[in-house]
Amino acid sequence: MKPEKSPMSRYSAITYEEEGGIAVLRLNRPDKMNSLSAQMRSEITDAVGAAGKSARVLVITGEGRAFCAGQDLSDVGNAASLDLERVLRDEYAPMLRMIWDCPIPTVAAVNGVAAGAGANLALAADVTIAAQSARFIQAFTRIGLMPDAGGTYWLPRQMGAAKAMGAALFAEPISAKDASDWGMIWEAVPDIDFNAHWRARAAHLANGPTEAYRHLKSALRGSWSQSAEAQLDIEARLQGACAQTRDFQEGVVAFLAKRKPEFEGR
Repeated sequence: MKPEKSPMSRYSAITYEEEGGIAVLRLNRPDKMNSLSAQMRSEITDAVGAAGKSARVLVITGEGRAFCAGQDLSDVGNAASLDLERVLRDEYAPMLRMIWDCPIPTVAAVNGVAAGAGANLALAADVTIAAQSARFIQAFTRIGLMPDAGGTYWLPRQMGAAKAMGAALFAEPISAKDASDWGMIWEAVPDIDFNAHWRARAAHLANGPTEAYRHLKSALRGSWSQSAEAQLDIEARLQGACAQTRDFQEGVVAFLAKRKPEFEGR
């Protein structure tokens, strides 16, 4: 029997459902190009936390023609009185940390334009897959700001210092193809194949060895601050933990039997 979808009706700025171990969080303000309101940030934070406890993979995507147009400027009132430092510390940082620290693989399926904080929300995921018609725009300098929402962290690490500086200074649209070629995202997919493709990618992860995924995320993310010697020790410790799982035993048996493994996950 096909498992029932599990919607969370308490949300209004997003939709959320789980099926077959796959959680899909959809930004749901299409009339506002899914721009980020305070309500949406709160709901994203809550839903990502829920996914990390019950699903095996999380997909974040957008409803309508945009992924996310960034901060909803109509939500901030008078720009002169806006305490943007507080908003970033109290609302954006918890949301981004929740995505960053999520124990399951996270996928951003970028269906359209991702601008400003919306672009950096996508880059916070473990894997970013974009439709070829999608665009990424570090639009901050267009309104007298610098990149935030993790942009100054993700960009130089994923696309190199030179490309990151140009993207931030000029605030020009970056095509999905260029984003993929430059290492900013994982892949760009023809629009006609996009929905089926990200769902297949999500299904692959949902059927994978979730403890290995959790440990590899920890090792890769933490490697920036480690020496090579320290990283070797971390790999040994985490690999030892992976080797104690039933999924490792299944993987070895399946390899020797020349069949596809059936990982049970956590």
